[in-house]
Amino acid sequence: MDLSLNGTQLMVRKAVRSFAREALEEWAGVLDRESRPLPSELTAEMGRINLWGIQAPREYGGADLDGISYTVAIEELSRVSAAVGLGVTVHNSVCLAPLLKFGTQDQLNRYAHELASGKKIGGFTVTEPQAGSDAASICTTAVRKGDRYIINGQKAFVTNGGTGDIFLVAATLDPKKKARGIAVFIMEKNMPGFEVGKVEDMMGVRGNMVSELYFNNVSVPAENILGRAEDGFRVCMQALDIGRIGIAAQALGIGMAAYEAAAGYAAERRQFGRPIGEFQGVAFKLAEMKTGLDAARLLIYRAAHLKDKGLPYSVESAMCKRYASSVAMEVCREALQVFGGYGYVKDLPVERYFRDAKITEIYEGTSEVMNIIIGNAIMKEFERM
Repeated sequence: MDLSLNGTQLMVRKAVRSFAREALEEWAGVLDRESRPLPSELTAEMGRINLWGIQAPREYGGADLDGISYTVAIEELSRVSAAVGLGVTVHNSVCLAPLLKFGTQDQLNRYAHELASGKKIGGFTVTEPQAGSDAASICTTAVRKGDRYIINGQKAFVTNGGTGDIFLVAATLDPKKKARGIAVFIMEKNMPGFEVGKVEDMMGVRGNMVSELYFNNVSVPAENILGRAEDGFRVCMQALDIGRIGIAAQALGIGMAAYEAAAGYAAERRQFGRPIGEFQGVAFKLAEMKTGLDAARLLIYRAAHLKDKGLPYSVESAMCKRYASSVAMEVCREALQVFGGYGYVKDLPVERYFRDAKITEIYEGTSEVMNIIIGNAIMKEFERM
C-alpha cells in the first residue's frame, strides 16, 4: 500500500499551506480574541481556490478532488486556524456532500453551484437543547400542509450558524416513530420565520459563529426534502460519517501546530547549558507527539480512501475521529507543558491550540459515541463467528 501523497495531493498541500500562512495566519489570533468571523474578502478568496467545493464536481464549480486531498486541505487550514478549518469541513462534508449524494437534479441546480463556489455558506443541524447524542429524540417538527411543510423548533450549537445561508435541518414528521420519523430539509436563512439566535461565547474555535437556530412556522416546499422523507435519519448518519473524517483532519491540524511549536521551542530554549529538547523528559514528549500524530494521519487516510472506493467506512470514520481527537488533546496538553509558563499566556498560540482541541472530542459524535459505534461493530463481527 502506497502511503505517500500523489502529485495532486502534494499540490493541494502546497497551495492550502501557502494560503493559510500568507493570508490566514495574521487573522487567526484576531478571530479567537474577538470571536468574530473571517473577513468577507478572505471567504471569497477561499472560494476562488475551491476550498468551499473541494470534492464537488467541476460542473458545479468544485475542484472534484479525492478524499485524501480533502483531509490534507482541512489539516493545513486547521494548523493555522481551527475555526476556519471547522467552517470549511462542515460546509463541505455535512452540507454539500449530502446534497450531492441525495439531492434531486432540481435541488442540485438550485443549491450546488452556490455552495461549491462559496457564494453561499452551508451548515447542518440535528442537535437540540434536549437532543444531542440521542439524535432520534429531536423535537423540531415538520407538518405537511399541501405542497409545503411547516417547521417549528429550535437547534443548538450550529456550526456556521451565524454566517451560513443554506442549512440541512433534521425535523420529525412523527415523534412516535423516533428515527424512522425524521426527514431532512434544505432550508434557507432568508425564509420567513427562520431566525438566528444567540451566537455562543465558546472556549475554543471562537472564529466560527456557532449559534442557535429558531424556526417559527417556517414554510418549506416539499421538494426541499433531501432524499426520501423516511430516510432522513440515514441521511444524517451518512453525513456524519463523512463529517467525522473532516473533524479528525481538523484535530490533526491542531495537534500538528502544537507539536511543531513545541519542537521548535525545545530546540531554542536552553536550560542548564543546553537545549531543553536534549533532556529525555522533553524528548520523550516530542516522540510521543510525533508517533501519535502520524498514526492518526494514517487512520484518517484509510477512512478517506475507503470512502473514495465506495467501500464501507463508518467504523473507520469513527476510529479516526476518536483517535485523532484524543491525540490532539494530549499533544496540546504536552506542548503547553514544554512551553511551561509561556504556554499559559495568550501572547503565544499554544493555549489557543489547547482550547481548540477539546471540542474535537465532542462534536459530530462524542468520543464515547465513537466507542459505541466501534464496539457495536466488534460485537457484530464476533457474534457471526
